Order: sequence, then structure tokens, then C-alpha cells
Amino acid sequence: MRRYWAPLSIVLAVALLGAPLKAQTAASSAAAPARKTSTPYSGDLSIFESSGRDQRLHIERIMQALAITPGKSVADIGAGSGWFSVRAARQVGSSGQVYAVDINREAVAYIEKRSQKEKLSNIKAILSQPGDPMLPPSSVDAVLLLKTYHEISDPVALLRKLVPALRPGALVGIIDRDGNGEDHGINKDVVIHEAGEAGLSLASEYDFVKDDGMDYFLVLKQK
Repeated sequence: MRRYWAPLSIVLAVALLGAPLKAQTAASSAAAPARKTSTPYSGDLSIFESSGRDQRLHIERIMQALAITPGKSVADIGAGSGWFSVRAARQVGSSGQVYAVDINREAVAYIEKRSQKEKLSNIKAILSQPGDPMLPPSSVDAVLLLKTYHEISDPVALLRKLVPALRPGALVGIIDRDGNGEDHGINKDVVIHEAGEAGLSLASEYDFVKDDGMDYFLVLKQK
């Protein structure tokens, strides 16, 4: 009978040795890094105020695509210098509201000073978290992420936090450049897929935001 115990003990030993290896493999898979992202910009904010940017991005068509009209409430996520926030504030007027959202404390302070200087009392600057825009529930009719999406470390988490802030019929615009995530751009199919995981679907798509055709403009809505 003893001759059977030796092989059995070997089998058990191998199984026990293999278990931690499998556990480590599973843990490694679970801890696999997310897709590549670009480092959020933290330099001179004045670069966003370049001459002719309104014309290059066709700001009026952006407003139309997102149905930004007087009285609407708009969120500018990744607001930077407040370039879009200021234009949206003028578009929605005194009866509207603009939330200028950024994770950069200096950008938020910059926008607060700018809105005071330009007498735009309908702009509210929000210091947000990387995965949470910190918007009030049911607070916005339109959202724009302008050249920001490729910098978001966990975009699905952020979009999931954004959804409760959307009013019925709200539109979410994402303008970005085609790329691999770490080159200040992200493939639009990746964006559409991630938006779908967060409960958003593609409503329309435009390519007028850059003459070279490398930039795209996606408009999303709740599923």
C-alpha cells in the first residue's frame, strides 16, 4: 500500500505549489494597468487663448451641436483657462449657468478671477477629482470635454459620476485628437466603447473641429 502514497504526496505538493502561482497570475491580471493616458497639462494657461481659436474650432457650430442656447446649464470639464466656459456663459446669458470644472487648483483660481474681471456671474468654478466632476444632480443640459478626455486616468468612472448630473435630453460633447492615449490623443472608437460602459451612447459625430481631419467631435446621450 505504501507505494501509492509516494506518488500521491508528490501530486499534492505540486498542486500546492501551483496554487500560489495561479493566484499570482490572477492577481496580476486583475491589477493590469488601464489604457495609456497623457499627463494632465499644468503649464501656462494662456496658450489656450491663441488668436483664431474660435474660427479653427468653429465655436458657433459646437454650440449648435450641443443645443447650447440662452437659459441652458453647461459644464466645461477640463476647463483650463476657461476659454470655452467664457463663451458658453455669454451664450446662455444671465438666466443660464456654466460650471467650469478642473482638477487643477490653479486653473480654478484663474477662472474665478477671469469671470470676475469679465463680469460673468453665471460661471461657477469647481475643483473636481480625477474620477468625479463634482457636479450637482440633474444640473446640466450640455457638457463639453475639449481636448481633455485623453488625460483622464479613469474615464469610465468619471462618466459614470457625470451621468447623474445630466438632465433629460442632455448632450455630452467630446472633442479630441486621434491617438493612442499617451500622445495627447485617443482613438474615437475607444471613447465610444468607454462611454457605453458608463451608460452613454453616440448621438452624432462631426469632423469640422480641425481642418487636418485628425480631430473629432462626438456627441453622446444617455442610453
